[in-house]
Amino acid sequence: MFNGFKGVLYRELSVYRKRARKQILASSLSPLLYLIAFGWSLGRGVSVDGLPYISFLIPGLITMSSLNQSYGIAQELNITRFYFHVFDEYLIAPISHAEIVLGEAAYGMFKGLLSTVLIFVYAVLFGVKLILTPVFFVAILLHTFLFAALGITVAMLVRDHGTQATVNTFVITPMIFLSGTFFPVDKLPYIFKVLVYALPLTYSTKVIRASLTGGAVNLFFVLLLVIFAVLFFTSALWAVRRVEA
Repeated sequence: MFNGFKGVLYRELSVYRKRARKQILASSLSPLLYLIAFGWSLGRGVSVDGLPYISFLIPGLITMSSLNQSYGIAQELNITRFYFHVFDEYLIAPISHAEIVLGEAAYGMFKGLLSTVLIFVYAVLFGVKLILTPVFFVAILLHTFLFAALGITVAMLVRDHGTQATVNTFVITPMIFLSGTFFPVDKLPYIFKVLVYALPLTYSTKVIRASLTGGAVNLFFVLLLVIFAVLFFTSALWAVRRVEA
């Protein structure tokens, strides 16, 4: 049991190992630039929700960076599916669709959690004190899983790289910038509030920020993350079955 899951994960990690240095360097550059641009310039003199801005920013960078890495497996899946037909081999192998989805999602979670560790290193270097709580670990696991599952869903539904880029431009990028990563959602106009409160990143950012900074964690938001995780896992299963059909 779970041999298919382990096989899919092993294959992805084996490929990742060959290009780990380049990918780690690439994933660490963007958060560092945000910290330099906003952390040093605003971090010490501006307060947001009772926190120094840099302390407010770090959890947002964690959710942003881990989202990019977890969801980013969609592009890798497109390449292996369209050019190398690796996904076709998964489908004809004697493994279940659930094992395929879980294996790919675990790989996305690995990439997302690795980027999270990098942000914690930056937090130490910038002198930002964070509080590690059990709620944080639950939230970051749910966060990386649901966006990895979303990445699998999108990768199975799109038919070319152009469509993938369109999804990134009109869905992922606006979600990153509007869901409380860089500024409080409450400051947005009402119509945008309605939009962002329909997005999972809003809730994962709120939960992760509260758990890392000593704020009050809304358990209802944690429940919503569970619901999103189940929803996207189900959609990923449906999308994989649709490809096979």
